[in-house]
Amino acid sequence: MDRVYQPLLCFLWHVLLFAISADQPRLHIPRAPDPLAEQLTGLVTWDEYSIFVRGERILFLSGEFHPFRLPSPGLWLDVFQKIRALGYSGVSFYLMWGLLEGAPEHFRSDGVFDLQEFFDAASQAGIYLIARPGPYINAEVSGGGLPGWLQRLHGDVRSVAPDYLNATRNYIMNTGKIIARAQITNGGPIILFQPENEYTMCSGFTTVGDISACLDENYMAGVEAQYREAGIVVPFISNDAVPLGNWAPGTGKGAMDVYGYDFYPFGWGTGCHDPYNWTRILDPLSLSNFSTHLTMSPTTPYAIVEYQGGAPDPWGGNGVGTCAAMIGAEFARVFYKVNFSLRATIVNLYMMFGGTNWGNLGYPSGYTSYDVGAPISEDRLLTRKKYHEIKLQAQFIQSSPAYMVSWPLLAQLRYSNASNLDITVLHGDATKFYTIRHADYGTLKSTYYNINLETSFGNFTVPTLGGSLVLNGRDSKIHVTDYQIGDISLVYSSAEIYTWKRSGDKTVLLMYGGDAEQHEFAVPIPSDHVKVLEGNETTYRGTDNLTFLQWTVSPTRQVISFSDKLDVYLLWRNDAYKYWVIDLSLPPPVGLHVSPSRENSSVIVKGGYLVRNATISGEVLSLTGDLNATTEIEVVAAPSGCCSGLVFNGETVKTSVENGRLKGSLKYEAPAIALPHLVTANWQYLDSLPELGPRYDDSNWTLCDHASTNNPRKLSTPTSLYASDYGYHAGSILYRGHFVANGAESSFSLSSQGGYAFAHSVWLNSTFLGAWSGDPAVQTYNQTLHFPNRLESGASYVLTVLIDNMGLNANFYANIQTMKDPRGILDYSLSGHEDKADIEWRITGNYEGERKLDLSRGPLNEGATFAERQGFHLPGTPTQDWQQSSPMDGLSGPRVGFYATTFNLSFPYGYDIPMSVIFANSSAVGDPNTAGRFRISLYVNGWQFGKYVNNIGPQISYPIPEGILNHHGENYLALVFWALDRNGARLGYIQIGNSAIIQTGYSLPNLVPASEYAIRGDSY
Repeated sequence: MDRVYQPLLCFLWHVLLFAISADQPRLHIPRAPDPLAEQLTGLVTWDEYSIFVRGERILFLSGEFHPFRLPSPGLWLDVFQKIRALGYSGVSFYLMWGLLEGAPEHFRSDGVFDLQEFFDAASQAGIYLIARPGPYINAEVSGGGLPGWLQRLHGDVRSVAPDYLNATRNYIMNTGKIIARAQITNGGPIILFQPENEYTMCSGFTTVGDISACLDENYMAGVEAQYREAGIVVPFISNDAVPLGNWAPGTGKGAMDVYGYDFYPFGWGTGCHDPYNWTRILDPLSLSNFSTHLTMSPTTPYAIVEYQGGAPDPWGGNGVGTCAAMIGAEFARVFYKVNFSLRATIVNLYMMFGGTNWGNLGYPSGYTSYDVGAPISEDRLLTRKKYHEIKLQAQFIQSSPAYMVSWPLLAQLRYSNASNLDITVLHGDATKFYTIRHADYGTLKSTYYNINLETSFGNFTVPTLGGSLVLNGRDSKIHVTDYQIGDISLVYSSAEIYTWKRSGDKTVLLMYGGDAEQHEFAVPIPSDHVKVLEGNETTYRGTDNLTFLQWTVSPTRQVISFSDKLDVYLLWRNDAYKYWVIDLSLPPPVGLHVSPSRENSSVIVKGGYLVRNATISGEVLSLTGDLNATTEIEVVAAPSGCCSGLVFNGETVKTSVENGRLKGSLKYEAPAIALPHLVTANWQYLDSLPELGPRYDDSNWTLCDHASTNNPRKLSTPTSLYASDYGYHAGSILYRGHFVANGAESSFSLSSQGGYAFAHSVWLNSTFLGAWSGDPAVQTYNQTLHFPNRLESGASYVLTVLIDNMGLNANFYANIQTMKDPRGILDYSLSGHEDKADIEWRITGNYEGERKLDLSRGPLNEGATFAERQGFHLPGTPTQDWQQSSPMDGLSGPRVGFYATTFNLSFPYGYDIPMSVIFANSSAVGDPNTAGRFRISLYVNGWQFGKYVNNIGPQISYPIPEGILNHHGENYLALVFWALDRNGARLGYIQIGNSAIIQTGYSLPNLVPASEYAIRGDSY
């Protein structure tokens, strides 16, 4: 999902397509599910409001989570449970073709790429899935997911070229069959399927008609047909990269069952600089609102298949913390409620959990971390307020069945005395939802206002008891009228609803507001039935049949009881974050999947860091969850008959009863953990560039003998030097160029291409000629390198060129071939030689290239350096006879060194302790005031989990998930250290540290099985 288009251009295109209508208010009556949908599967159908699963309406709130970006399957359930705890019902996932079919016709989906555990974990957590396997995915992965060997095809990728379609078939048939087995029709969690990703845009086209003409309906239809052949029966859903109506139902060949689009108000791939500047945000309603939805796809639900959940940071960027601030809780409060004001019932946040671009799977515009500021951080922590803001919104919508069949009132009526507010109204059979926001999204000013609300008890100007409501800066609110909570209808509320549940014979309602805000609500219960259970900051007034209650939000909660039928909790927003709504498992086949039949099937608990699961046995409520501090736990609502006892993570909790609620205390006990000191560890060293030695034999390297190429970039050298022409698609690339001198040589000119922030180094025999240390804005670099001395005529010389491949370019535009941009040497010249063929080139990359036999870590994990080709990055490597030297000693010159050490961890069980490797304080050897430029490939137990580029950054901390890192035994850590300057470089600091200690009820992940060191007999 590489956002290479410009938002303004998209806006102009959109204006060409649609004019925003000003329809009069209308109430739409839901119709029965489309019988045509039943032909696919009776289990998943849809109408213009929502999808149905097993005949019941489902609000499909989803978060993007890619299994391949967390290669520790034992942790997949943890992420699913954290998404489910939000009130989200779904997850969308990509697959990466380039990881699963590293060589043509060699599809592998075992080990960490086996999806069965992913599907099982989703079902266990109660998560439905949208499968999005490609063939193309964007997703900031190398080649947009397309494998590097496609560079050798003559035909265009993402086209009907026969060689491309033939190439896709093996992947589509294999992934299609895997996904088909996990469809809901086979008892699995997959309910929707996206056949191809964002097949929407064309480069160089400026009108909507031209764009549509450049998209090949035969291509889209062909991909769909292959997946149907492979057994996919669930509905197809599209994701238009820009809401233009491409592939909507009824648009012709290739049309999908359900239309959806993507939108990123902050753009995508533009970086996270100036995170609080909202002037650069594109108003989402200028691209798509309900009028345009009706124009594009009136018979399908309003679906946003990708909406901004984070933002990727480029090489040289500001860091993931800045991205998290940019797409933070304020952004969620304003822009996610815009989606709800449109009655969107399919919304997928990209990303919910980003994970890691480990093993060279990333693309050249991004570094190792794919945290992207997502609600769940790369190390799986819930430390961002945005997570809890999403939870407040999701639980509200999930507990509001009237939302699902409401209809936006398209006419702009006057509801408020404040002209600088935008108010959007959703109208159901009775309930209305009023979404309030500033017309200027980015304003920091506060607006005091009254609002005119229509209710079944008449019209009210709220607040009716005096004073004003307030909207503070970047905030948005949803006011409700005639809102049904059990057998009571809330007449109106200016405070936002969090959730409500039945608890025995009583309804429990939670509402909240921002700090010091004044709010008001009315209930159809006489005021003489009001009882204040907690707090005394409320004012209420009654009539014969109504009570109006006004309150000021404070950190101290207030609880009001109405006639013993209704308990209302009045909460400060930050305190509301501590409350969890946990669904109880329903009878099969629903289980923990979201179901509208939620009466007496949930509990509300005020708890700590996370509550994962709840079960009831007799009168005992058992919870699993996580703690990061000692916390009070309180059962706020539970089904009738529960609860007289409480168990947390298998331990009985001492409880008391207060106002009918079970309360207790959960004790957090932080263990003492011992961390290794890597700076003083016993490091072993090996020269990883023996190719500079006079006796090195490269005869087993791949001879660059292809006199032609299918690459769109025509050759400017006698034979191809493009790495993918020879099967090397990831990591570093190494060349050896042999020539016989004539004595007239004085320089060597090189044009290399490795993607943004790449580097190269060049040696003549063992003499360093120079290097390019990289730039975040440069993909190709031309350099002339001068020889220090005259060459001896008739003598043989070798040029050694090391190039860092930062990943292949994405291919967002349908009509160009950017993923085929080659990596390696594009051109060269040797002064004194008119014929370039005077140099004979050999190339190597990862051991065995496409023929790589060890696929336990995938086909992209390794690079070209000697230690990697020998497999010395793998655990079990016999390092005892190597030189003792540490990366803090560093390299005294421009070399490549390999450093390895082991360390032990012995963490207590019952704790989730996210760990990272951290680099800092580099310098040139012998000169602590000069920063030596270098880059490091980090290996942990054989897994490449980081590329550290000290002169570009910004990443210095590299999370390593449990399962890859052994928390209960020995670990092997290795560094490929590439010094780019003549004075060499050293690492000032390396440490392994923890970001939290969470007392947890998670399912303990196993150590991921993978190959260990074995002699590679034919390695060189």
